[in-house]
Amino acid sequence: PPKWFDHHPLDTIELPPYKKNDYDDIPIGGQQVADVSMMPTTEELIKNGEWKKAVQAYLTCITWVDYQVGKVLDALDTSPHADNTLIVLWSDHGYHLGEKNRFAKQAIWERDTRVPLIFAGLGIEPNRRSSRPVGLIDMYPTLVELCGLPENEMNEGTSLVTLLEDVESPKETPAITAYGPFNYSIRSDRYRYIRYEDGSEELYDMKKDPKEWTNLSHKESLQSIIAAHKKHIPTKPARLAPGSSYDINEYFISRQKDWLELE
Repeated sequence: PPKWFDHHPLDTIELPPYKKNDYDDIPIGGQQVADVSMMPTTEELIKNGEWKKAVQAYLTCITWVDYQVGKVLDALDTSPHADNTLIVLWSDHGYHLGEKNRFAKQAIWERDTRVPLIFAGLGIEPNRRSSRPVGLIDMYPTLVELCGLPENEMNEGTSLVTLLEDVESPKETPAITAYGPFNYSIRSDRYRYIRYEDGSEELYDMKKDPKEWTNLSHKESLQSIIAAHKKHIPTKPARLAPGSSYDINEYFISRQKDWLELE
């Protein structure tokens, strides 16, 4: 609704850092996967004077959704279930707001894969935050443990209950993201390692380079780091579910038939 734009006046919008030649050290495989020609590039938004307007619209949508979540929580607070309910808030993907010359999701960098994940309610201490990388696949086993239910052997995620109790506790497994059966991102505490279907790679030091501007995959001194992350790549990719449609760009369109036939 138009009134929600008033929460984010155009003259208060801060644009994210943008590096014009950011793609120079990204392999062709990465550029193919991240191609979203149906979405505007940052250069196009700059040329048309619409970058701030696009960010404003995105923030407005977030504010409107936040208000709707508040209505749900208000209703819960006044219900008989307020004291025995666990709340989990998450998103299915992140979004570039101009970084890497894109205004889109559909890639496996930090901005695309990082999402909010909030646990609240019964037995969970509020107002604490952990920087450990986790995956949404960890939600189910976490809820199973919190609710005192029997473990499900089919769950591949890891319960986060220990992390909820101590936000600094170590987590042995990194966050793994797959985009199509053969494109993977492995996010550990310090690094993000990416391997594409054609074998090309990216490695970012997220402590020194949180914007992912410098691909370190060619550094001889970091090959042991790459090897350690590569161990977490699934050895048997899952085939696409029947009815799945990867019609995002030419790369996905050309590959989805083979992916549907994986054993």
